[in-house]
Amino acid sequence: MTTASLRKKLKSFIETANDKKIKGLYLLVEEEIEKSSYLLSEEQMALVEEERVLHIKGLSKSYFWPSAKKAIRSKK
Repeated sequence: MTTASLRKKLKSFIETANDKKIKGLYLLVEEEIEKSSYLLSEEQMALVEEERVLHIKGLSKSYFWPSAKKAIRSKK
């Protein structure tokens, strides 16, 4: 059975499973879910905050997505 079909079956099961089964499944994978979350380190958060403040003050250059995408693709 392919991973895609397993995902589909699991999604279907989760949509209809009772609360007790959902909680049990969650307990089985809770550690993996926590590890895979997209959390930033304190250092990364500080950098994001610095950039946000500069942006709000108008001290950093900002781009709309189409022009950013064009610039990125032109550097390939």
